Amino acid sequence: MDMMPFSIDFSYMQRVVILLCVVVCTFKITSLLMKRSNMVRHLKSFPGPPAHWFFGHALELKRDGTEFEKTLAWGVTYPFAFPVWFGPFLSILNIHHPDYVKTLLSSTEPKDDIAYKFLMPWIGDGLLVSSGQKWFNRRRLLTPGFHYKILKPYVKLMADCSKLMLDKWEGYSKTNKLFEVFGPVSLMSLDNIMRCAFSNNSNCQNEGGTNMYIKAVYELSDLINMRIRVFPYHSDFIFYLSPHGFRFRRACRVAHRHTEEVIRKRKEALMEEAELERIQAKRNLDFLDILLCARDEDHKALSDEAIRAEVDTFMFEGHDTTASSISFLIYSLASHPQHQKICREEILQVLGDRETLDWDDLNRIPYTTMCIKESLRLYPAVPGISRKLTKPMTFFDGRSMPEGSYIGVGVYSHHRNNTVWENPQVFDPLRFLPENVSKRHPHAFLPFSAGPRNCIGQNFAMNEMKVVIAQTLRRYQLMADPARPPKVAARLVLCSLNGIYIKIKPL
Repeated sequence: MDMMPFSIDFSYMQRVVILLCVVVCTFKITSLLMKRSNMVRHLKSFPGPPAHWFFGHALELKRDGTEFEKTLAWGVTYPFAFPVWFGPFLSILNIHHPDYVKTLLSSTEPKDDIAYKFLMPWIGDGLLVSSGQKWFNRRRLLTPGFHYKILKPYVKLMADCSKLMLDKWEGYSKTNKLFEVFGPVSLMSLDNIMRCAFSNNSNCQNEGGTNMYIKAVYELSDLINMRIRVFPYHSDFIFYLSPHGFRFRRACRVAHRHTEEVIRKRKEALMEEAELERIQAKRNLDFLDILLCARDEDHKALSDEAIRAEVDTFMFEGHDTTASSISFLIYSLASHPQHQKICREEILQVLGDRETLDWDDLNRIPYTTMCIKESLRLYPAVPGISRKLTKPMTFFDGRSMPEGSYIGVGVYSHHRNNTVWENPQVFDPLRFLPENVSKRHPHAFLPFSAGPRNCIGQNFAMNEMKVVIAQTLRRYQLMADPARPPKVAARLVLCSLNGIYIKIKPL
């Protein structure tokens, strides 16, 4: 019996595929248009600056060092909140008033699933990006790592790291030339994290760009910044097929291999010491000890993947943010010699014949602490915070946003809101005198966020800033060039597009 030849009408199949593509695209476009329509309807009670239908506000927020000027101007017109559109389908309600901020940050709403998700291939689902019960349990487990008994021995390590940086500045003190501070401060901050949190003497301040792990950390930060800015790279498919995606995956592998090796060596060292008390009897505890010895309510240890996520998260959060804060603090004091002089006199009085602060000295420099806080007000290391609502939220004035909305706190503009701060552009440390603080809204000042999801490492960061600035002012006079102010911009942290330049003189 002859078999009928099997044939396929490819033209028919092609028509079916095309029809399916049209249906899917139509459904997707209709869904996006409905989403935009819902956003517009819910945002009617929040007037804001006019936006282009397709580009939104992207044409006005050019990331050339002027975007904060634009948002500050909008904030004057809309003093509580205003929507910012990113393209035709995504809008974030930007809030910058303490009463609005209190409502959002007093909740446990999760971080948004836009920018933060780009960090996850590197730092995993750690404390920064996790949510719900997982975040709550992890926060509880990690809190002991920031107890004062753990932080106290770090002061000497911080002093050693900053001394190494200042020694390298000796040549600049003799030339009277401008030099850029963010680079060396960033290396110093990374060195400090490695020594304090992981008892790892990285030698990164000497090795600089030759250390593979250090290069990977910097490359990951740069690539994530770029991915946030380049809209097509928001697609995982497009980004991973690109040369930048290849570099990102390679850098992730380098960073993860380094982290895993640090964890493996510490696990071997802890094999015979199962309890923190026994370890502490031999040496100072660090963040990694706390992670490895942590147990949940079922007495189970964290998985290797969870430990790596928290180590990578702490490397990211504790490095760039502190480097930004210290760099802008140095610039602030260089630009205001009258305040620098008072800080130096206070520090020298506390130090006496000693070179560095010790633990008990950290609370004996109130004017310097006020200057640090004022610098953090003007230059918050994290210039914005964003959340995605899991349930409707109503603000103090009765206006509300529905579930699924994105709400961002513009910390930079919030700290310069002239309805909250008098002469907000002026550097005035006396704002933080106790009697002045007591008159302000508790959510007016947010350098470390607020509420249950505030920064777990804020005491660590403040201690490091005090130690570094005390040693710096003891050795050098700082001077800024008025003709070269920083062009402030938001990346993963607050930075300057043209660097942060100062001159120094030896004392």
